[in-house]
Amino acid sequence: MTDSNPPSETAPASSWPRRRWLTGALAGAAVLGGAGAAWWQNHRSKEVDETANPDFWQAAFMTLNDTSLPMNTLRGKPLLLNFWATWCPPCVEELPLLSRFYQANSAKGWQVLGLAVDQSDPVRRFLAQTPVTFPVVLAGLPGIEISRALGNAAGGLPFTVVLGSDGSVRHRKIGQISADDLLRWTSAA
Repeated sequence: MTDSNPPSETAPASSWPRRRWLTGALAGAAVLGGAGAAWWQNHRSKEVDETANPDFWQAAFMTLNDTSLPMNTLRGKPLLLNFWATWCPPCVEELPLLSRFYQANSAKGWQVLGLAVDQSDPVRRFLAQTPVTFPVVLAGLPGIEISRALGNAAGGLPFTVVLGSDGSVRHRKIGQISADDLLRWTSAA
């Protein structure tokens, strides 16, 4: 024999607050679990200790002078890589900060390299109007895949990664960097 009343109608009234509490507790646990997983992923991506992809060190990029710059020539000193494009407002806004950082820290062994995820002509025109003190190479659209290999899963710009003198990834940041970021990264080196 089947009961024609749904379970909610046959349940005693005293179980309603208990069910509501249990549903709320489960929903809260799900939210906390998701937030914890997001925090862990974000925390993990900021504090890393892995070696940059060996393919990166084998790559070479064209400079604005039409010469090739092999990445393996940059090994052995701290290296700040900045993936940017002329059509990316936060990228353009952070270039003067990176230029000042390079001027202040190059004598201390720091290297800065801009990887333009852009076409040659727009980069040349932009840098003719807004020069920077650090070297810039042309990575083109393949630069997005290179940034992904270095930890930029979203493929967003700007993307900055700091490699230690041993080639390990020390810091990563998607989005515009700040003077505080640079200070923290140099202090930790």
